[in-house]
Amino acid sequence: MDENTTQSANPFTQVPIEITISVGKARPLVSDLLKLQNDSVLPLDKKIEDPVELYVGDKLIARGQLEEMEGDETGRLAVRLTEVADLKNGL
Repeated sequence: MDENTTQSANPFTQVPIEITISVGKARPLVSDLLKLQNDSVLPLDKKIEDPVELYVGDKLIARGQLEEMEGDETGRLAVRLTEVADLKNGL
């Protein structure tokens, strides 16, 4: 059986999953956190050009660069994958 036949025979390949995109982490002091309000700026530990990380649960599955969609989707964010884990043996 080829890979496409195996995937179509497995009903779980049609189940949607949620992927979390991590753009960075912030580590404010609790006192600073309590002062947050509209228009506050919370610095992250990454630069804008750093890759983002894609997770399913707590499993890192890929890295990529943030992009803006074009055409009818202009203004929406997307991720261009630059590195993908081998998921053939599961998560």
